Amino acid sequence: MYKLVGLQGIAALLGVLAGTLLWGATGAKSALCGGLSVMLPTAVFAWRLSRVVQRRDASHVSAFLIGEFVKIVSVIGILVLVRLLYPGAQWGAVVIGMAITLQANFFALLVKH
Repeated sequence: MYKLVGLQGIAALLGVLAGTLLWGATGAKSALCGGLSVMLPTAVFAWRLSRVVQRRDASHVSAFLIGEFVKIVSVIGILVLVRLLYPGAQWGAVVIGMAITLQANFFALLVKH
C-alpha cells in the first residue's frame, strides 16, 4: 500500500511538471493541489488499512469499504478547500495533476512486491 503512495508522489511531481509547462507557476501550484488531493487521502487510507491488518480481526472487508468511501469524500473535501482557499487556481492544471496521480494506481500493478 505504501508503495502506491510513493508512486503517487512521483506521479504528482510529473503533474506539477505538466502544469508548469502549460500554465507556469500558477499551473504548478494548481497541479500540486490536484495531486495532493489524491495522494493525501490514499496515504491515510494505507495507514488505516495497515493498522486493521495488524489487529488480525475479521473486519478487513468493512474497513476497506469504509476506507474507500472516506477516501472519496476526502478527495472531494480537499477540492472544495482548494476552491475556497485558492481562488486563482487553474482548474485545468488541478485536473491534470489529479489525472496523472491517479494513473499511478495502474503502474502499481506492474511493480513487483
